[in-house]
Amino acid sequence: MRERQADQQARRAREFQAFVAGAAGRLLHAATLLTGERADANPRARALLTAALAATYASWDRLRGEDPYDRTRTVLVVRYARGAWRRGRGDGGMLSRLAPQERIVLVLRLYEGVAEEQTAALLGLPVERVRTMCARAVTAVLHPPRGPAPSSSAPPVPPGALGKAASS
Repeated sequence: MRERQADQQARRAREFQAFVAGAAGRLLHAATLLTGERADANPRARALLTAALAATYASWDRLRGEDPYDRTRTVLVVRYARGAWRRGRGDGGMLSRLAPQERIVLVLRLYEGVAEEQTAALLGLPVERVRTMCARAVTAVLHPPRGPAPSSSAPPVPPGALGKAASS
């Protein structure tokens, strides 16, 4: 009996290790996009992924044909959504200026390729709302608001210098 349990645990561990080896990179990137961190400094994304993988491993024997990647991605998004209000906006990542729910929609729809209907069901929102949020998030990322002009360390241009340069 103990040998059979040991064999099952070893098989489970091998299967899970193979899954992590194949999926961890993409899942870490998704977690990094969600947290709004930079790719080179993403401790919250790594902690989020670790928690999601731990939850997937705990339910590994109960997956019964369910895709472990989808399961882990769902756990990742749910864990992020539940704690996002405590974390703030991120620290300079590509999506850091988006609200947490907008980040979720954008990551699921564009990075992960999840259908609008599935995204809406996961978030408990109408499909039209997900479509609108995705469009607004894409616009915000592609056309960021203009801030104040960057300060220059060059010396000030003397009065009349521009006129002389243009006439010569």
